[in-house]
Amino acid sequence: MKLTIDDSWNATVTGDPLRITPRFDFRDFRVRIAEYANVEERQRFLLDTFGSEPWLWDTPDELRFDQGSHELVGGELQLPDEAADAEDSARIPATPPVRPGGLRADETRDFRLEVTTELCRAPGDTVLTCLRDLDVLDAPLEARIGIAPDVALLVQGATVVGWSLTDPARYLTTGFAAPDPAPPSPATRLLLTECLDIVTSPLLDEVRDRNPAALKRLRTLDHALRNQRGDRHRADALLALISNLVEDYADPSAAQEP
Repeated sequence: MKLTIDDSWNATVTGDPLRITPRFDFRDFRVRIAEYANVEERQRFLLDTFGSEPWLWDTPDELRFDQGSHELVGGELQLPDEAADAEDSARIPATPPVRPGGLRADETRDFRLEVTTELCRAPGDTVLTCLRDLDVLDAPLEARIGIAPDVALLVQGATVVGWSLTDPARYLTTGFAAPDPAPPSPATRLLLTECLDIVTSPLLDEVRDRNPAALKRLRTLDHALRNQRGDRHRADALLALISNLVEDYADPSAAQEP
């Protein structure tokens, strides 16, 4: 199968997906599929590869390819901050199933991978699906290409129209740290759902408007994360963003907007 990205840039699906464990950085709301451990290593990675990357104020999604083999070697994908309605999320098709595969660039040339705009949440947030737009749901998917464990690109008409992360709770972490290899606790799964409710519109808008009910819910969630027993790495990953919201909007000392 040949895929099209950015109108005229093409890659061929191979049989070799990445073996890199994804890292769901909840604070930055992105999924990293890379092994760099800090900013310096990331910069070297970008210099040694080609593909889609940030430039000045432009922050597209990233897929990076090896200069010699043209094989996919990593990337970063951003989650939209606006969640689709439950009715639209329920329209995500169950087929086709994920087919593991890598990508090989047809040429050594940079391109731009547009970020997705719609976050579709499966019940219990067992799968997060990020779509180019909701029009994608009006036609069948052609393929799901599993480029890394539990990370798949969604293909429609030979064009990449989105991506998905299965079992996102498993991959929760902060920054460049690797996720905890142990399975997430049931409490963490429930807290992830509550966190996603808080950090996506429309509830996030209510927090920013300092709606009393929304702020109470935010403080309750912050308290639950701070007092969770066990699975601390994942709880701290969720807390990294929630505590910032508390400080900015729910702290009594925070400045009130006019």
